[in-house]
Amino acid sequence: MNTQNENNTDALNPYNTISKAEFESRMATQEMDKELVTSKADIGSMDMEELTAYVLEKGWPKFRAKQIYDWLHKKFVANAEEMKNLPKDMRETLDGDILRVRMETKQESKSDGTIKFLFAMEDGQMIETVFMRYKYGNSICISSQAGCPMGCAFCASTIGGWKRNLRPSEMLGQIYEAMRLTGERISNVVVMGTGEPFRNFDHLIQAIRLLTSQQGYNLSGRNITVSTCGVVPRIYELAETGIPITLALSLHAPTDEKRKTLMPVAHLYTIQETLDACSQYFEKTGRRVSCEYSLMSGINDGPEDAKLLGQLLAKRNFHVNLIPINPVSERDFKATSNDAVLGFKNTLEKYHINVTIRRSLGGDIDAACGQLRRKYEG
Repeated sequence: MNTQNENNTDALNPYNTISKAEFESRMATQEMDKELVTSKADIGSMDMEELTAYVLEKGWPKFRAKQIYDWLHKKFVANAEEMKNLPKDMRETLDGDILRVRMETKQESKSDGTIKFLFAMEDGQMIETVFMRYKYGNSICISSQAGCPMGCAFCASTIGGWKRNLRPSEMLGQIYEAMRLTGERISNVVVMGTGEPFRNFDHLIQAIRLLTSQQGYNLSGRNITVSTCGVVPRIYELAETGIPITLALSLHAPTDEKRKTLMPVAHLYTIQETLDACSQYFEKTGRRVSCEYSLMSGINDGPEDAKLLGQLLAKRNFHVNLIPINPVSERDFKATSNDAVLGFKNTLEKYHINVTIRRSLGGDIDAACGQLRRKYEG
């Protein structure tokens, strides 16, 4: 009987997320490790030790490694021809080992200055990046994969399917190119764009280490937020890295039953297992975990949902970020009314939970993840 019910898509999968069996197969396949195939050495993904080895292998003086690293990670140069303190023949060699991120198009909000970039990778894959201006500084939301394999029902990123993982230089390239194009520095990075960062874990960690290196951009780990659907083993692994970033959990439902209809990852890990992993992350790092909760009218925004979520998180040191959903044309989800959002917030606060309502930016452009890419690709 249970097997029959699990296969009944209409009964248990009203929002047409992928099935449990399909999702488990997708997560198990080795193809999930696919990345850009290139003959380039990809020096933008190398740390100082790796870059030094590369320089010595070329027969160049060791001190050239620091010069190259400075050009890549302090001056954000994407073309070796601009590295003027290097010999011409060295610049020509380096130019063939740099992966570039190129702007294809952009949209800029007339109301708040938010810019959504569509960047092209060297193999033609398109990824989205959002540059946001706040009073405290500029933030950027970057993608970790080209397309997304996670199949969340309400997200435009999953519609075109997953293509491949991004290399560290392709993640950093979004940040560096945005700063070059705007002429403004970035003080906060959120890995909350297209893709599941923990399905590209090793490259994610390398990108963060490069971004926080004192030899490079030297961004504080406390100014970096990584969002996950809840890949539990990777949450524990992140805690062991010792990198003090902010972890954000995409929760979006207060019960396993409801979460399974919205997020296929819930077939693999229960809410209890996921929250326990997040609590362990807090214990190991001292960094409070943020729970992201997208409010969808008539689906997960009712008084009972708020009560259940409050009971779920009441004894945990979590912060809740309520997100009125950005409507997506291919999905039939509607944003919660302002009154309902405030009511939801008030209920959570009765359980002594810290709650914020995310300020909506870029309302006059394709702000939701995947929208601009979908429009461009037709």
